[in-house]
Amino acid sequence: MPAGRQEITIKAPLKDEEISKLKVGDRVFINGILYVARDLAHMRIIGLIEKKKPLPFDMKGQIIFYAGPTPGKNSLVSTIGPTTASRMDKFHEELLAQGIKATIGKGPRNPDVKKVLEKYRAVYFIATGGVAALLGEKVISAEMVAFPELGPEAILKLEVSKFPVIVAYDSNGGDLFEEGRKKYGT
Repeated sequence: MPAGRQEITIKAPLKDEEISKLKVGDRVFINGILYVARDLAHMRIIGLIEKKKPLPFDMKGQIIFYAGPTPGKNSLVSTIGPTTASRMDKFHEELLAQGIKATIGKGPRNPDVKKVLEKYRAVYFIATGGVAALLGEKVISAEMVAFPELGPEAILKLEVSKFPVIVAYDSNGGDLFEEGRKKYGT
């Protein structure tokens, strides 16, 4: 573990005091609830917000995982891996305003995302790509929440145990990608 980094276990939904402890590069293990939502689900949620209609779940303190689940023989999720987070950048501030406290994806995001994370005291985690089978083992249960007609883009509620992520952007403007570029000169 690099100096200044910590390994920490958190429980989701998140509380502000947990978020304030998280710093870029920290290895985090999540216990509790994650919601899976991708592009089409985000568009539908934004449509509901604009029409002032009820949302598919209470967003206060929740984590959204941008992911592509693959169903198993007897479950909604067998394997699950992160998808590119930057596709959801245009929806990000509106969902944070609804109470979302963290997102999980892969890759860097628009610079505006860091600003809104500071504004709403939230974080962005990255999950390792290419290990969907391993991440699927961290899912205890999965439940359909909304938009089943969207197939793999429906909103799912997952209960997870020791789900591994890394803090990429923290609530104080820290940026793991920027640190890496400075350190390795790319």
